[in-house]
Amino acid sequence: TFKRFMKRNGDKKWKQNKVLYLSSVIPDRRLNSARVSRFIAVSLDQKEILCFNNTLHSRMPNIKVFSGTSHPDLAQRIVDRLGIDLGKVVTKKFSNLETCVEIGESVRGEDVYIVQSGSGEINDNLMELLIMINACKIASASRVTAVIPCFPYARQDKKDKSRAPISAKLVANMLSVAGADHIITMDLHASQIQGFFDIPVDNLYAEPAVLKWIKENIPEWKNSIIVSPDAGGAKRVTSIADRLNVEFALIHKERKKANEVASMVLVGDVKDKIAILVDDMADTCGTIVHAADRLVEAGALK
Repeated sequence: TFKRFMKRNGDKKWKQNKVLYLSSVIPDRRLNSARVSRFIAVSLDQKEILCFNNTLHSRMPNIKVFSGTSHPDLAQRIVDRLGIDLGKVVTKKFSNLETCVEIGESVRGEDVYIVQSGSGEINDNLMELLIMINACKIASASRVTAVIPCFPYARQDKKDKSRAPISAKLVANMLSVAGADHIITMDLHASQIQGFFDIPVDNLYAEPAVLKWIKENIPEWKNSIIVSPDAGGAKRVTSIADRLNVEFALIHKERKKANEVASMVLVGDVKDKIAILVDDMADTCGTIVHAADRLVEAGALK
C-alpha cells in the first residue's frame, strides 16, 4: 500500500511513520464490510502529514437481518448497532389465520439472520419463524441463522411423566428441517436443549448485563443477597453472587398443580439485606410474588 502511495506521490519525499496500523474495523456498506487499515505518512521535513486508508480485498459476505413480528424494536436496535439497514419482509395472515411471509429483497448468497422470539403469541411466532427460515433458504441464502432470545417450549425439555412429549426437541427438529444453519439463543431454561440440535447452537448469557444493572441501579448492592425462587436456579444465582462477592439463598417450592404454589421454604439468611430475586422465566409471576412476600416475612429490607 505504501509503495502505491509513493508511486502516486513521487514528487514528494515521504517516509512511513512507525505507528502505522489501527486494528479497528471501519464498516462501510459500499465496501461490503471489508476491513480497512489506516496509515499515516509523514514528510521527511516533518511539515506535511497525510492519513490514508487501505482496503483489504478479502471481502466478507453481506449480512442481512430480518425481523419477525415478535420484537421489531430489538431487530432495529441490532441493525443500528451494525450500521446496516433492516431487511424488507412482509408478514400477513389470510382469512383462515394462516401465516404468509414474503421476503422483499434478494438474499441469494447472503448471510441471513432472522430475529424472532418465542414469547407472546408463541405458536404464531414460531410458525412465522419457520416460514421465514424456509423462505430464505429456498431463495438461495448462503446461511440462515435464527436469533431466538426466548426459546419456545424450553420448559418441555424432558419426559417427566409417562406419555409426556419432549416438545423442545420437536421444536429443534422443526428449525433444522425448515433450513436453519445456526441458532443463537439466550439463557436456555435447560442447557441440554443444545444437544437436541445437529447444527451449531450458541447459548448466550445475560449475566454480564444483569451484573452491570445491579451495580448501576442498586446503590447498596454490597449489602444484598441473591435469591433463587426455586432450587433449579441455584447454579444461576451462585454464579451472580460469586461475581458480586455477596451471599446467596434459595426458596424451595412445592406445587400442587401448574401455576399454583403450595408452600415455600427459604434456605438462607436474608435479614436486614436487600434481596435480589433472579429467575430465567416469568409466566404468571406468581412464583416471584410469593417469593418476595416470603423474603419480606424473613426480614429482608426490600
